Amino acid sequence: MAVLLSGCTTARKTTGNETTPAVSSLRLLHKYVVPHDQPFDGTTIGGLSGIDYDTARKIYYLICDDRSEKQPARFYTARIPVPGNATDSVQFTSVTYLKARDGNVFPPDKHFAPDPEAMRYNPHTGKLIWSSEGERIISNKGNILNDPGIFEIDSSGRLLDSFPIPEQFHMRVTDNGPRRNGVFEGLGFTANGRYMFVSLEEPRYEDGPKAGLADTTAYIRLIKYDLTTRKPVAQYAYKLDPVAYKPVPDTAFRVNGISDILVLSEQKLLVMERSFSTGVKNNTIKVFIAELQHATNVDNTVSLQTTQNFIPVKKSLLLNFERLNTYVDNVEGMTFGPVLPNGNRSMVFVADNNFDSKEETQFFIFEVE
Repeated sequence: MAVLLSGCTTARKTTGNETTPAVSSLRLLHKYVVPHDQPFDGTTIGGLSGIDYDTARKIYYLICDDRSEKQPARFYTARIPVPGNATDSVQFTSVTYLKARDGNVFPPDKHFAPDPEAMRYNPHTGKLIWSSEGERIISNKGNILNDPGIFEIDSSGRLLDSFPIPEQFHMRVTDNGPRRNGVFEGLGFTANGRYMFVSLEEPRYEDGPKAGLADTTAYIRLIKYDLTTRKPVAQYAYKLDPVAYKPVPDTAFRVNGISDILVLSEQKLLVMERSFSTGVKNNTIKVFIAELQHATNVDNTVSLQTTQNFIPVKKSLLLNFERLNTYVDNVEGMTFGPVLPNGNRSMVFVADNNFDSKEETQFFIFEVE
């Protein structure tokens, strides 16, 4: 399967032993589907919501968003054939349990269990950084407030450190701060290891409504961290596209948000938006090039809804999965992969099947041209 999708060109930046490629188009090479509930080393494969590639070890890291309900919160390593053929398959090579501050695995308790969503390997430190969306349940039976988080771990899953979270992103009983299941969905580093960007999935309550079918005011925030000081240094407003399709029925669940980001430089990111509507089989997956150089730092802006005194991130469409003419599920992770035999870099996307037999764990392999 080969589909060519064109977009803007981005600058080439040097990384450790490979380069962050210039992205002008993506050509689909192959699609893999992992069997539902495939077992591996006492765990159930599914819920794969983040992916990153380790160029030195030539393996992929895949974080699972199981909130310790099926098995303890965890991540996998895998080998993914590129470009692949009909007889190839994704090979999972190890599973590692994420550890809490006490050194134990996370228990199946919503007060403490994380909601893992993104993971990146830092080649400058040899450590992994992962994010959790936390939990926010407000009910007459009792409230559960579990703040989102960003954590640094070693390859054994042992917690080494965490990053401070700006006050605007702590969970609250009132309709303030982040929404449930709409927080730290994506993260990535600049090639020199100096900065980290973290993306929200949906708008904070103060920043406006969730994306609607004709909405033009749904702004989320991108947070920039200085990895030397480990502190947040800026925030940028990013406008979401509307939800792609009406749900069936009209009042049913629908959503559009950022499911992952990939850092090209300090001023340029790839941003993946994922739109889903009940009753519509395919998810609508769009990848945008986001340019930050003229965007306003909004870290001191209380509400992106009540003020328009800011310049948002500029974005341009690079890829729309609808043009692939294949079933596209809940794609939540993306990473650059190895260099292909022709010298071009590969790019890999992964879909989270939500452990649902009606959904698929999918891998899409592209050539970066």
